[in-house]
Amino acid sequence: MKYDPNKHHRRSIRLKEYDYSSPGAYFITICTYQRQHLFGDIVDGVMKLNQYGQIIQSCWQRIPIHFANVLLDAWVVMPNHLHGILVLTDTLGEGEAFGKGEAFGNKTCEIAEDACPNASPLQFCGTQSGSIGAIVQNYKSISTRQINYVRHTPGIPVWQRNYHDRIIRDEEALQRIREYVKTNPLAWEIDQLHPDNLSR
Repeated sequence: MKYDPNKHHRRSIRLKEYDYSSPGAYFITICTYQRQHLFGDIVDGVMKLNQYGQIIQSCWQRIPIHFANVLLDAWVVMPNHLHGILVLTDTLGEGEAFGKGEAFGNKTCEIAEDACPNASPLQFCGTQSGSIGAIVQNYKSISTRQINYVRHTPGIPVWQRNYHDRIIRDEEALQRIREYVKTNPLAWEIDQLHPDNLSR
């Protein structure tokens, strides 16, 4: 994809004046650089992770280990993006999520525990500690480092700049997004049959 300054200029897409460290549920989507299909394939409506996809999954599962105020809800790794609901609790290590975390569209991760070695939270200048922004930046940095180590490509981007988020306001919205995440692999296959459709 050719760089277009009118489309790809850097700007914040976060909701102005909103405190992204506030307790609550957030729907996060992170896309690969240039929408490359890096993480595996959809087969019969099920996501089959390759080695890179397993790294992505393992690093996502480890987020609560490094951020004690985070709980994982529904999430899924797709060929060129990841969808996930992150729940920030009101106090470190305590709080109540909307529901138990689930990984839709793939099996329990069997990758080695050291798939993300030394994956301690990173500090980013200008990003509030413990905020959604800090968590996502940390996740992108660690997962990129691990994939580039495996494929021997230091410095090559894995993720596109920034990420998409949606603040989940109520239980109805939460259930709707959970269903969207759950059915994403099946919808992907349907979309591939119609080239005019954008991948979900």
